[in-house]
Amino acid sequence: MPKIMNYNRENVVKYAEKWALRRNPGYYDFSNLGGDCTNFCSQCLYAGSGIMNYTSVHGWFYSSAEKRTPSWTGVNFLYNFLTTNKKRGPFAVQTDIEKIEVGDIIQLGNSKKGFYHSLVVTLINGVPSEGTIYISTHTMDFFNRLLNQYIYEKIRFLSIGGVYV
Repeated sequence: MPKIMNYNRENVVKYAEKWALRRNPGYYDFSNLGGDCTNFCSQCLYAGSGIMNYTSVHGWFYSSAEKRTPSWTGVNFLYNFLTTNKKRGPFAVQTDIEKIEVGDIIQLGNSKKGFYHSLVVTLINGVPSEGTIYISTHTMDFFNRLLNQYIYEKIRFLSIGGVYV
């Protein structure tokens, strides 16, 4: 089992504050190719972890728009990577809203499309709830938007447990 290091939640927020309302030129903007939300969440995760997993197909990395894993930009692929990763990079468990922290990931869905949107938690004002959790995201760009301003049928919360080195 690899060594585990702490996930830097403060770096996640700093990154989101800088890039939520614009685009980092070091990454391709996927807004016109299905959305940029998970790409932005992956950038935030990388800001908090500093480690990519270069395993082809099932890893989690970005070198260019053409050289990346599906988990970097795909909602369900990111979920699968984070919840099953045992080698390198960030890992997560699906949890309840009460256990969510700044720097964690939230995914929204519906019965027609399944899960389709990824958000990063950038502020919690009190006990975690839909009315106290603030998120940041791309595609429809927001920094510190209240979670309860979204309309969705399904929601899942991913608690980042740390980073495998």
